[in-house]
Amino acid sequence: MENKESVFGHDCPHCIGVCDRITARSQEDRKALSNRLNRIVGQINGINRMLQENTYPPKILVQVSAASAALNSFSKELFKDFVSSCVAEHLKTGDTEVLDDMTETLKKML
Repeated sequence: MENKESVFGHDCPHCIGVCDRITARSQEDRKALSNRLNRIVGQINGINRMLQENTYPPKILVQVSAASAALNSFSKELFKDFVSSCVAEHLKTGDTEVLDDMTETLKKML
């Protein structure tokens, strides 16, 4: 995948055209993240089935909690990847603007 010049003034191997907000991921990384999301979708579908079957609410709530934890885990992994790739690469070149994205993302996550 070819890198475009970023708005930060250099080519970043992880951020393809930061102005486009596209991040390069390996096929392996995409597959791993997609697999995690597919499991979460399966959990959500299971919760919906439980609701349709009039399952006892505490049992549903336990599954909701598990799905929520799985989604939080996915978010943490994605954020870790962002910091270790995009943020680190920009900071190595002296660009600190990416810290604004990181800070805003953290505010929204918390």
